Amino acid sequence: MYVDQTRGRDLPALPLAEWRPTKDTLHLYCQIVGKIRMAATAPRNHWWNVPLYAAIRGLTTGRMRYGGLGFAIDMDFLDHRLVVRTDVGKTESVALRDGLSVQAFYDSVMGTLAGLGARLEISTEPVGLPGAPPHHEDTEHRSYDPAQVDRFWRVLAWVDGVFQEFSGWFSGKSSPVHLFWHDFDLAVTRYSGRRVPERREADPLAHESSTHEVIGFGFCPGGHGTPDAGFYSYTHPEPPDLTGQPLRPEQARWIPTEAGTHLAVLGWEDVRTSADPRRTLLAFLQSAYEAGGVTAGWEMADLESIYTPSEARTSRE
Repeated sequence: MYVDQTRGRDLPALPLAEWRPTKDTLHLYCQIVGKIRMAATAPRNHWWNVPLYAAIRGLTTGRMRYGGLGFAIDMDFLDHRLVVRTDVGKTESVALRDGLSVQAFYDSVMGTLAGLGARLEISTEPVGLPGAPPHHEDTEHRSYDPAQVDRFWRVLAWVDGVFQEFSGWFSGKSSPVHLFWHDFDLAVTRYSGRRVPERREADPLAHESSTHEVIGFGFCPGGHGTPDAGFYSYTHPEPPDLTGQPLRPEQARWIPTEAGTHLAVLGWEDVRTSADPRRTLLAFLQSAYEAGGVTAGWEMADLESIYTPSEARTSRE
C-alpha cells in the first residue's frame, strides 16, 4: 500500500526576487542540457522527448543515444555537479559554482560530451528569457548560490511527489511529470482522447502541443500570473464558462493570458503556509481539472482510476 510521505516537511519560501540571478542562470543551464536531450532522443508526441525529470538528487535526462554511445546527464543539486555517465563505464563531471557563466557551462558540457564521443550540435538561442545572449556568448548569467538551488530543489522534489500522486487519479492518457526547460516549469498533462479540429499553429512547438484536448497543470518558480513561485492550470481548447467554475482553495483565482485565454493560479505561499500543504495543492489541482472537464464535456467518470479517492470522484454534472 502506498504511504504518503509528502506531509509535515519544512517547505521553504521561494521569493523570486531573492534568487532571480541564480534562477535565471540555472534556467539557462537546464536549457542547454534539455537541448542535448532533444538532439539525442527520438521525437515523441507533444514534445515528450525534450523535458527533464526529477531524480533523487536533482534533475536527469534519462537515457540518451548518440551513434553507438548510450549516455545520461544528471544535474546533482546535493553535490552541485553536472554528471555525465556512459554505457561503457565512463563518468565525467562539471562543478556547478558561483561565477560559472552560461558560456563556460556550455563550453564545458559540450567539450565533455565531445571527449566521450558525442559530438552533438544544439541551438544556442535561449528561450523564455528575453534579452539573454546566445549560450556560447553569455557571460552575463553567472550566479549560482548553492543554498538557493537547494531550496528550489526541495520545493521541486515535494511538488513532483504531489503531482505524481495526482497523476494516479487519472486512467486516461497522461504525460509524465516532467520539467519543460523552455519555461522552467514542472508540468503534467491530461488528455480527453479527442483531437482538436486541425488548425496549423504558426509556432511548430505550439502546434505539436495542441493537437488534442488537454487539461494541463504546472508549477513555475516565477511567472504564469504570480510574482513568485506558483501553480497553474489551463484547458485547451478553452471552453465557454470555464472561468465561472469554482476553484479551491479560496486563494485560487482565474487570470487572463496575453493569448486571450485563462489560467487557474495559486501561489506557492498559499500552499506551503496552509495547515496541510499536500491537501491544499491536491484540492487546487482537482478543482481546476473539474472546471475544465465539466465545461469541456469530458467523460470524467470513465477517466477516473481505481486510485481516485472518494472525495475527488466526479460529483458534478
